[in-house]
Amino acid sequence: MGLAGVQENGNGDGVSEIPLGTKTKYTKMASDPVEDDEVLQNKKHEAHKYVFACAVFASLNSVLLGYDVGVMSGAIIFIQEDLKISDVQQEVLVGILSIISLLGSLAGGKTSDAIGRKWTIGLAAVIFQTGGAVMALAPSFKVLMIGRLMAGVGIGFGVMIAPVYIAEISPAIARGSLTSFPEIFINFGILLGYISNYAFSRLPAHINWRVMLGVGLLPSLVIALALFVIPESPRWLVVQNRVEEARVVLVKITESEKEAEEKLQEILVAAGSVNAEKYESKAVWKEILCPTPPVRRMLITGCGIQCFQQITGIDTTVYYSPTIFKNAGITGNSELLAATVAVGFTKTLFILIAIFLIDKLGRKPLLYASTIGMTVSLFSLSLSLAFLSHAKIGIALAILAVCGNVASFSVGLGPICWVLSSEIFPLRLRAQASALGAVGSRVSSGAISMSFLSVSRKITVAGTFFVFGVISCCAVAFVHYCVPETRGKTLEEIELLFNDADDLQESEVEMGDVERLVQKS
Repeated sequence: MGLAGVQENGNGDGVSEIPLGTKTKYTKMASDPVEDDEVLQNKKHEAHKYVFACAVFASLNSVLLGYDVGVMSGAIIFIQEDLKISDVQQEVLVGILSIISLLGSLAGGKTSDAIGRKWTIGLAAVIFQTGGAVMALAPSFKVLMIGRLMAGVGIGFGVMIAPVYIAEISPAIARGSLTSFPEIFINFGILLGYISNYAFSRLPAHINWRVMLGVGLLPSLVIALALFVIPESPRWLVVQNRVEEARVVLVKITESEKEAEEKLQEILVAAGSVNAEKYESKAVWKEILCPTPPVRRMLITGCGIQCFQQITGIDTTVYYSPTIFKNAGITGNSELLAATVAVGFTKTLFILIAIFLIDKLGRKPLLYASTIGMTVSLFSLSLSLAFLSHAKIGIALAILAVCGNVASFSVGLGPICWVLSSEIFPLRLRAQASALGAVGSRVSSGAISMSFLSVSRKITVAGTFFVFGVISCCAVAFVHYCVPETRGKTLEEIELLFNDADDLQESEVEMGDVERLVQKS
């Protein structure tokens, strides 16, 4: 009967129930591997898109920071004209934002441990936007300073928490690129600020700078919506003993449930204890202030790279680019602001290049190329301002040197600084230690920005950039001796790198890698 059924079915003359069932089962078994592979590929694709979206949304605060930096470089010209502020007040207005942001960075570590990484991002946006609104409506220098102080606290929260959050949700293979997103968005914000300066510069002086500052409030709506899209950090959830919630998040951001479970076990081990009360009772700051040798090496690397990022003078190049170009021989506000737009485009373009290279070539080759390129550019800028000022070739060389400096910064020291500081510390210390590094960055930035005009009057603008060039030389040595290669390693594996000083030496990238990088370029 079964044989007859097969013949009937095969000939199309009749239907037999049993052979059809057999045939259906056989067909399904043959297609299972293909279907499973398609499901895995779809899951992988969806996970990558989800993590990418989370990194973008978490980085939106950085647009506000970048916009403020970029727009202030041009707005300060018209603020000075409208409110009649002195050079010292101008220095304070520009630099105080970085100094006061250390309060936000210090509070950000503790806050993110208490309320979570996600809601700390939201808090940063609220504080910054409030300060931005006060600045745009300020009738006097005092009120303008109040808004500036509030914005600084918000920036302190934002610059500290975004890299930590992204590092904790990203897969190891793409962590460098994704953790660089805040730096990309800072550069994008700076470019928007420069464009805003140029676009509104022809409005009356008592209105244009207010419009310039007010436009920066628009991204707040997107940030508010983003908080309903991004998940909480699974590592923070584990520390809070919310393991099931962490598992749900990990399933969304990993390629399979098996990988999610493996990651969860790694995080549980790294956390040491999932009891939130025990974790809170640990003397985190005591461990940071009285560190063990591995933690000391981590702090030297993380805080050192943050300080070198700023003391090489990048913020003065951005904030005072109109002053630099005026010193080179460019006259007229429109021409000065147009030149700064070129700087903004260069900075944004090269940060995009860094994103594609950071997880392919590694951190150290890009840091070598970055610090060496900055050194050459800073010395070139110093020489052009000293010997070729107001000559056509001097103006061209000054613009080229400034663009070369921001390009070199953006391809390495800019993004990688935040990548390293967010990935090298163990889970129990990550938020607080990253906050300490951000404090070092903000204090250095503020000190440089608040003293640039005064120092320039003493030793000239050319002499100031010569000093920055010498500091950049020191940054090359720091990268060589103190920064390990972390490309492709999980956060837990990176922690082990610092347990033995020999591991740091083994992970070093030799200077010859820079030659290979140049050849590839």
